[in-house]
Amino acid sequence: MPLYESRTNAENRIKVSPEAKQALVFGTDAVIEEIVRQIQSKKMPCRVAVDGWYGVDYGMLISRLSEALGLQQKNTICTTSRLFLPKDQIAAYKQPFITDDPGFGYVNSEGRIEDVMDQGAIAALHDQLLTESGIAIIAGPGAYANGLEDAYDLVFYAEKTRQPLLWQMWDGQLAPLGSDVPDADYQWKEYYYCDYYLLHHQKEKCIEAMHGYIEANDMQSLKLVPHAAYDEILSTLLRYPIKEIKIYQPGPWGAYRYKDLFDVPGLACNAWNELAGPELGMLIDVGREDMLCIPFVSLMRYADEFVGAYLNRTYPGLFPLDVWLDDGYFDKPTPAERISMPIHNHPSTDYVKRHFNEPLGRYETYYIAEAYEGANTWMGYQDDADMEEWERKCRASENIREIPDWKDYISNWESNVGDLYLIPPGTAHGHGGNQMVLEMDTCPSIAGTEYSFFTYDFARNSWDDGTKTMTGKPCKMHLEHSFDNDKFRRGNWVKDHLLAKPKVEKWTKQYQKDIYSTLSEMPFEIERFHFTERAENDTQGRFMNILTLTVGKSVRVVSRANPEYQTQIELFQSCVIPASFGKYEIINEDGGFSTVVQIRWKKG
Repeated sequence: MPLYESRTNAENRIKVSPEAKQALVFGTDAVIEEIVRQIQSKKMPCRVAVDGWYGVDYGMLISRLSEALGLQQKNTICTTSRLFLPKDQIAAYKQPFITDDPGFGYVNSEGRIEDVMDQGAIAALHDQLLTESGIAIIAGPGAYANGLEDAYDLVFYAEKTRQPLLWQMWDGQLAPLGSDVPDADYQWKEYYYCDYYLLHHQKEKCIEAMHGYIEANDMQSLKLVPHAAYDEILSTLLRYPIKEIKIYQPGPWGAYRYKDLFDVPGLACNAWNELAGPELGMLIDVGREDMLCIPFVSLMRYADEFVGAYLNRTYPGLFPLDVWLDDGYFDKPTPAERISMPIHNHPSTDYVKRHFNEPLGRYETYYIAEAYEGANTWMGYQDDADMEEWERKCRASENIREIPDWKDYISNWESNVGDLYLIPPGTAHGHGGNQMVLEMDTCPSIAGTEYSFFTYDFARNSWDDGTKTMTGKPCKMHLEHSFDNDKFRRGNWVKDHLLAKPKVEKWTKQYQKDIYSTLSEMPFEIERFHFTERAENDTQGRFMNILTLTVGKSVRVVSRANPEYQTQIELFQSCVIPASFGKYEIINEDGGFSTVVQIRWKKG
C-alpha cells in the first residue's frame, strides 16, 4: 500500500532549557564522535548496547563505531542476530498470532522479545561481556534483553518513525528479528500482530535505562538525544498543542481535491489522508539547526497528562483516536462504482477482543467538510432488501464478479456540509463520493491496525501506484467477518438513529459551540466551533481534544494560562490538545469565518 508524507506546517516549535537544547547532536559523523567520546570517557572495559526498533542499519552503526575506535570485529562487537532462535522456531512461535485468517491476526499483547531469543546464547554473551577487557558493542533489537542488563556500561536506543519503516517492509527491505539481511517474505501480519509488541515492550524497558536516544530515520543524518534532554523534550511537548506529519494514500476510490489544497509530490489520487493518529511521526523544533522526527506515540510515556487518567487506566498504552480526511472531488460526473468506498462495516469492542485480542472496537463518524454536486453516503440497507439474497450474491461475487443491482440493497443518503453520520459497529456503509469527509474514529490497536470488514468493492481493479492507474488486482473481501459482524440495519433505522443533529451547547457574541447527538455505545463526542475572531475551550485536565480546521485559512490554538504554549493549524489540518492543557483559545488568523471540529472522549 503506497504512502506519501507531507511535512508542511508540521513543525512543533517548543522552548526547552539551554542545557537540553545544546545537548542535541546532529549529523552521523558528529553522533559517532559523541558516542566514541562517551565510550572513551569510561574506565575499561566499556560495554555498549544499542537496542532499537526495526529498520535501523545496526551493521552500519557497528562498522562506523569500530572504525572510529580502531577496533577489530570480534565476538563482543556484533549485531544481536546471533542471539535469536533459529528461523523455524521463531516462525512456530509467531504462527498463533499470524493465524490462518487471511485478513487479520491475533495480538501478541503479552509477548516479550526474549520469547524468540536463545537463552543459552544470551547467557554466553553475558559471560563474554563480563570477561571483556576492552570495548564491546552489541547492536540490534534485544541488545538490552533480560539477562544482559547488568553487563553494560552504556545503553542507547535507536528508532525510526513508523511510516518509513513500512516502506522498507513493503519493498522487501526489512531485516526481521534474528537476521541481518532483508527478508522479502516477511509478512505484514508478523509485524502488526507479533513483532510490533515485542519491540514495543522492549522500547519501554530501554527508554528507562538508556543514556541516549538515536533518531535513525536517515542513517546519513543521525541525531543523538541524551536521556535527560529526551525526557525534557517530551514532557515540554505536552505543554503545547501537538501537530503530526500527515500521510496520504491513493486508492481505487481516490479523488482530486488534494490538488487544490496540498502539494504532495508523486501523489496521483487521494483516497484519504491521516491527520492525527498513533502511527504518525512528529517534527520537533527546539531552535537548533535541524529538527527531531520521532514517533508520536513516544508521548504515551506520559499518558496521564497526554490522553488523560481515565483513558490511560481504561486502555493502557493506547492512543485511542484517529482523524482522517477522505477525498471525494471529481470535476465531472463519475460512476458510483469508481468514486465510492467499498461497502464495509467495523467491529465492536467485544468482537475485536474475541477475535483479535484488541482492547477497543472501531467506532466511526463521517463529518461532511465539503459537499459537491451529487454528494452522498452509503449507509444501511434498503428497507425491503432481501438480506439472505444479498449475502449469497456477495459470496458468489467474492469481488471478482459484478453485482449489477447492488444499489437495490444499500441505502443512500444525500450529504451537505455539516452533516454527521454516526457509524457504530456492524453498520454497513461507505463514503459515496463528491464530498470531503472528515472521518473521526476510535483506533483499536497500539500498532495502529485498522479494522474494516469489506463486503463488496464493485469488482473493480485497485490502484497500482507504479503505473499510477487503476490496474491492480481487485481488493480482497472479508466476508466471514463482515456478515458475522453485520447488524443488518435498515434505512429507516439509520434515519432515526445515525443521522446526527447539532445542538447549540453555548452561544456568545464571539463564538458558537455545537455538540452533535450521539448513541450511548459511541465512546466519543463530536463538537464544533463557529467563530470569526476567537472561540474558547477547556480540556478540564481530563479530556484530550483533537481539533481540525474545516472552514477558514488558519487558526492559532493558545493556552490561556500561558500564551507561550501555542500552535497554528491550516485548513484540513489537525492538532492534538493534551488532556493536561487546560483552558485555551482558538484564534482566527484569517479575518473571515472559521469552523473547527473536535473529537473527544465522553468519559474523563
